[in-house]
Amino acid sequence: MSAHGADTLSRAQLAALAATPTPRSARRAAAVAAIVGLVIFDFFLLRDPDRAWRAFHFNWLFFTSLSSAGITIAGVQRITTARWSRGVVRFIEGYVAFLPVAFIFLVLTLTVGRAHVFPWARTVPSVAEKRLYLDPAFLVVRDIVIFGILTVLGVWFAYTSVRLDVGVVLEGGAGWARRIRARMRSAFGEERRELHTTHSRQGRLAVFLVLAYGLLWIALSWDLSMSLDLHFQSTMYGWWFFMTGWVGALMSFALLTIWWRRVLDAHAVVTEQHFHDIGKLCFAFTAFWGYITFGQYLVIWYGNMAEETHFMGLRFRGPWQPITTAVLVLTFLLPFFGLLSRAAKVYLPTLALFAIVSLTGTWLQRYIEVYPSLYGLPAHGLFGIGEVGVTLFYLGVWAWVYFAFMDAFPKFRVFMMTSPYRDEIQVPVDPRTMQPLPAHE
Repeated sequence: MSAHGADTLSRAQLAALAATPTPRSARRAAAVAAIVGLVIFDFFLLRDPDRAWRAFHFNWLFFTSLSSAGITIAGVQRITTARWSRGVVRFIEGYVAFLPVAFIFLVLTLTVGRAHVFPWARTVPSVAEKRLYLDPAFLVVRDIVIFGILTVLGVWFAYTSVRLDVGVVLEGGAGWARRIRARMRSAFGEERRELHTTHSRQGRLAVFLVLAYGLLWIALSWDLSMSLDLHFQSTMYGWWFFMTGWVGALMSFALLTIWWRRVLDAHAVVTEQHFHDIGKLCFAFTAFWGYITFGQYLVIWYGNMAEETHFMGLRFRGPWQPITTAVLVLTFLLPFFGLLSRAAKVYLPTLALFAIVSLTGTWLQRYIEVYPSLYGLPAHGLFGIGEVGVTLFYLGVWAWVYFAFMDAFPKFRVFMMTSPYRDEIQVPVDPRTMQPLPAHE
């Protein structure tokens, strides 16, 4: 048996394991969390609509950037033709299920909740260039288009990945996706040709997906996060923003991989080496997050320009100071030193602990991006049952659609783990002639 997969399992055995339904208790818990959270959000809207929509928005930033990063990480696995992740990558491909929901939530925020969240919806910026860039009509249309592109690319990539598995397993899964699975099978051809055709198509898609994640989330971070302070600008803000989503996706990936391994009893498929590799990614991008964060802070501190220093200064004063400090400790210091050793990465309680710590830190970062910019320096902190309730709503919705996706399609890349031709993709082949391509192509 290899370090990264179950070479001894037949296709039928792996397909049966991949068809194991999500525990009913998990789906029920997600539904209850969403309903309870929605009730709290509605009550919050009646008491303090400004704060309710702001809690809604910072949670959108957290869950959506994490989900978009998740499917992009799957795209990176395709670009690098990774073999190590075949047994676990479907767990993170499922993140794409939240993107269509997030699209609806964004439209709601930019229309119904706009005046409660964004200063540019209530105040005309004093700088002429910002008046043009932050024109409400221009901003709303471009952000809906931008996020629509991210959603379409993510769903398209996930479709091509899932289609290979659906094409080689028996019909089964959640009823809502029966027609989708039938469409996937309808034009499914000979296995070897399907492998190379799909691999080639995915390669192109993955490149666009990764480029879109970096470029378009920078624009979204300016519009939906940085613009909450009309007087602040930073050229590194977009990098800092999307790297937070990337770290959050990896940490949640570690947690879900641990959970799925236990729920599916998939110890033969998900091995210790998988956790070591995921742990290394978590550690590496924690370090990069620290580098980006310090790099942004250093440039602002050294430049000492009022339009930049006030952003950092506000977050290190009053009730925001302990939260900002917690972000640094939870997102960087504890995970960085905690995941240094191999033992910490492969011992699952330790990996889970630091993943939860880091996710808490990235969630607080989204909070600290939004609230200080909108509330200035209040006498006391603004964190209570309302913020917790909205987070519960988002968590419930995210988990519910994620489980719906995972129950509709095979939970493992059955095709890529069992096809006799699976390793041919290491040498590019022209899908039309099935002949190896010259190295330069």
